[in-house]
Order: sequence, then structure tokens, then C-alpha cells
Amino acid sequence: MRCPQCGMEMAGQAAFCSRCGARMFAPKPAAVREYSLALIRPSWIHSAQGFLVGALVIAFGAYVVWKNHDLWRAGFILMGAGVFILAIAVRVYRSVSWSLTSDRLVEKRGVLSSHRREMELSDIRSIEVDRRFMQRLMGLGNVIVSSAANRDAVIHLSDIAKPDAVAETVRLARLKRLA
Repeated sequence: MRCPQCGMEMAGQAAFCSRCGARMFAPKPAAVREYSLALIRPSWIHSAQGFLVGALVIAFGAYVVWKNHDLWRAGFILMGAGVFILAIAVRVYRSVSWSLTSDRLVEKRGVLSSHRREMELSDIRSIEVDRRFMQRLMGLGNVIVSSAANRDAVIHLSDIAKPDAVAETVRLARLKRLA
């Protein structure tokens, strides 16, 4: 057998080259599998305006149908529009998600088109928690994760429940990844 670095002929069972000291057989890397730690979504409050408008339009349509039987078509059209607004609000709520895995933080955004941003846990520079007054009243907040690899690489986890716990989970996953 020959040394892969210097080319010297070696005995069949040698672990290192006697000439250059290179390892003859590289150990096989352990099969490391990435696993999911958390799926994070914004709070329902994030889409509350759409839910409120949809419910009000449905209620107004039902009021028109109940009060004035001559305008029943307009009332049903209003109720259908309200259901459509509610469906859009649910879709907008579901369009943003963040996945924390054992190796990276993945942000997915989009309704019709999609955008995906990934950040390796070993590249995380800082984790910030930002809670405005109204968010504090509702138990929500923002977690801002910035990357050391690129100063423009920032992932904003907006309007999430228990932001301190999420920030701590990301921090612990980063420390475990670095160990």
C-alpha cells in the first residue's frame, strides 16, 4: 500500500506513514443526523386584524339577511366575502414559520412565492429579545438572531409567544452544536 501524501510504499497494516507521518486510513465519520428541536410560528395576534375584519363582514352580512329579506343576495355575498377574508388571514398566519434543528435555524416565508433563509447554529453571533409594550401585555415578543458569517444575515422571529424561552432554546442548541 502507498502513502496518499508522499507516495512511499508501506506495510499493509501500518496506521501512519513512517516517512511523513500521514494517517494511512482516515476513520469513517460518525453518521450524524440532523433532528428537529422546535417549530416556531407567530402568534394568532399577528393576524388578528384579518380575523376581526372577516368576522365583522360575516356578521354584517348575516344582519343584512336577517333584517332585510329583499337584500338576501347582498347579505350572502357579504358573508362569502367574510369567509374569504378569514381564509386569507389563516393563510397569511401559516405563511411564516421558523424551524430550529440540531444544526441550523431555518426561516420560511411566503404565500404565493416563497423565501427560505438558513443560518448555521455555529455562525450565530448574538440573540436579542425585543418586547414592545403591547407585546408585553399579550405575552409576545420578537427574537432577533444575527449571524457572524455575514453582517446582513439576520433572522427576525416576530410576534412569537414566550420569546425568552425561544431565545434560550436557540442559545442552548448553539452551545450544544459548538461542543
